[in-house]
Amino acid sequence: MIRINLLPHREEKRRFRRQQFYVLSASMAVLGLLIGLLVHTIYAGYIESQEERNAFLKAEIVTLDQQIAEIRRLREQIDALLARKQVIESLQSSRAQTVHLFNELAQAMPEGVYLKSAKQSGQRITLVGYAQSNARVSHLMRNVDASPFLEQPTLVEVKAANVSNRRVSEFTLAVNIEKPKQAEEPPPKKPAAAPGKGGAK
Repeated sequence: MIRINLLPHREEKRRFRRQQFYVLSASMAVLGLLIGLLVHTIYAGYIESQEERNAFLKAEIVTLDQQIAEIRRLREQIDALLARKQVIESLQSSRAQTVHLFNELAQAMPEGVYLKSAKQSGQRITLVGYAQSNARVSHLMRNVDASPFLEQPTLVEVKAANVSNRRVSEFTLAVNIEKPKQAEEPPPKKPAAAPGKGGAK
């Protein structure tokens, strides 16, 4: 017996294709959502890891800043200590200089001359005083020039002044300080040559 399909086969195929399309579209949408969720999860993990690194780096930077500040403070303390050490060494090296200076000035001071002030700036001394005449100022300059500790006396100013109703010369004299040179040690004596043994017979 022959069976004849009277149903509209074209409509069946169209409906079947439509169902396949819907199923495929839904599958693609679900797959897209899964891929998006996976990508989001991966990137979220990357971002969280990077934020942890950034937080670690910020903490380390804060620690390094504190250490740098401590190092800077220690360096300032070291520089201050070195400056004090240099000052102390300078004072120790020149502690006898003042005594020596006044001793030399007292020896170089001629009669009729006295000092009003003495100011030192480095190795230069500025003397201000009174003299009975300009000749005594010249005598003072010659004595200073002859001193092994003082050198290069320069007359800055000399003018007339009245002190206790007496006419005197007020002078300003600049003098350089020269450290006394240590005497050179005599060269070592050569040993005398030993006399020759036994002459010719």
